[in-house]
Amino acid sequence: MSQRVDSAAIEIDRLLEETESPDAGAVVVFGGTVRRHHDGKSVTAIEYSAYEPLAEKALAEVEADAMARFDILSCAIRHRTGKLEVGELSVVVVVRAAHRADAFEAGRYAIDTLKKTAPVWKREAYGDGTEVYLQGETLPGAGE
Repeated sequence: MSQRVDSAAIEIDRLLEETESPDAGAVVVFGGTVRRHHDGKSVTAIEYSAYEPLAEKALAEVEADAMARFDILSCAIRHRTGKLEVGELSVVVVVRAAHRADAFEAGRYAIDTLKKTAPVWKREAYGDGTEVYLQGETLPGAGE
């Protein structure tokens, strides 16, 4: 299996091969891409950084948790690091299940959970030359 967190381009075909199963009647693929705008600003690129050993562990835990929570056959997640241009894939989640409802639910759970738990940070670069680290999502139970 390939690394979950890497600076290399995400190979969706490879993830589809890795998760292939004759028992799957559904495959859901979510891809997050760098968009050219955020909060009214023109985005030129996003630089993703991560503490890779912990990020690898966090993504593996999200995959395992999705497998335990939902009736699915596989869950594979990849996240890029480094400077990405507008339109490039930054994160991909592939879920296979016997039925589509389970695949969709697990896919949404996986992307939402990794955004809250994975130690991956992003710094947006804007058309005016400024750059800003974006605020992450609140961890479950934080501030209680």
